[in-house]
Amino acid sequence: LELLWSSGTLWLLEAVLNANTLHQIIILISALFFTYVVKKLFKAKIRSKIEKSSMPFRYKRMAFQVLKLFTPLIALNALFFITEITKSSVPEASFWLTTGVAKVLFAWVVIRLMLQLINNHMVRNIMAFTIWSVAALSIFGLLGETVALLDSIGFTFGEFNLSLFIVLKGAFYLFVLIYFSLFLSGIADRQIARSTTLTRATKVLFSKIVRILLVGVALILGLTSSGIDLSLFAVFGGAIGLGVGFGLQRGVSNLFSGMMLLLDRSIEPGDVIELEGGTFGWVEKMGGRYTEIVTRDNKTFLIPNEELVTQRVVNWSHGDSAIRVNIDFGVHYNSDIHKVIEVAKQAAVKPERVLDSHDPVCWITEFGDSSVNFTLRFWIDDAHNGITNVKGEVFLALWDAFKENDIQIPYPHREVYMHTVQ
Repeated sequence: LELLWSSGTLWLLEAVLNANTLHQIIILISALFFTYVVKKLFKAKIRSKIEKSSMPFRYKRMAFQVLKLFTPLIALNALFFITEITKSSVPEASFWLTTGVAKVLFAWVVIRLMLQLINNHMVRNIMAFTIWSVAALSIFGLLGETVALLDSIGFTFGEFNLSLFIVLKGAFYLFVLIYFSLFLSGIADRQIARSTTLTRATKVLFSKIVRILLVGVALILGLTSSGIDLSLFAVFGGAIGLGVGFGLQRGVSNLFSGMMLLLDRSIEPGDVIELEGGTFGWVEKMGGRYTEIVTRDNKTFLIPNEELVTQRVVNWSHGDSAIRVNIDFGVHYNSDIHKVIEVAKQAAVKPERVLDSHDPVCWITEFGDSSVNFTLRFWIDDAHNGITNVKGEVFLALWDAFKENDIQIPYPHREVYMHTVQ
């Protein structure tokens, strides 16, 4: 402790508490004060002008990002001019501290400007701080000592030495490579989406394959570039993979079920489907774990992909888009049955959504207790617009047609016998 105290005191007296260093500290304080005054006078006004300007939102956002560099730019210029004025007055003095601080400020400004192309705020800040820290340590000549200190903290596993420096370097490489792979996958998704020769299911499948491949390559490159031998993870990876396999059995099943659906094209984004439970809607999105189905009342159901493979699903859009819709009705026994059939056929084609290319048919299905029952069948080709609403339009057309032709819809007939008890 006495040795450390004496060494620290000696360094403080020689490196800090001397006239040359004190002059530089005064220069730094003066530059800081000048920067504070300029910031208070002008930064708020510049921000107000940017907010009131009519420039597009994208350029306005970039202007606000550049405005964040207003303080370091003013500080850099103030430090430069005050240092140059001091040099002319005291030419024999050393300015290692102010020069180093100026280089650090300049590095920060350049790094932040270069990283403005990254839209993600958190990613941009992490990368800027990491790169700037390395640059600052290098400027002050402390990079080698810091690397040696971080490399000395760790443990040895066989012939492999895992240190804190390797972990930090690997984490940074993984972070950068995975973000870059996601950026490339986003570009690939947009290019695939523009294709006019691929079906929607094929586009989704290709997008998922490209994303998985890019992220996998990024993981391998990140680990190998940091100096980690992947063969060390063979045993641990097998054990962990076995445990994860049991724990994520349903998740993996849903993943491969989703890929199977995309490959066999039985269900595609945009299809109108109906599940066994009565859920009816169109496929909005097919993910790795679930398929998103939006109903007519704007409810979103997240159906696991495994259920779409193992359960019965009615795909109204599979194959020919034209589908047949049935409605049942009954008329009074006094009605002319032949006339009822003709009137029902004519009423069925009145709604615009009913196809003219498929003639509607009407059949007697039953002589009921109170009515003669019929089924009316017609065709539509836009099931995604709803089934109940088009049925309602046909029922309304039937009602109007029956009123015009004096065709009655009977009420249930009941007879009640009353017995007198003596």
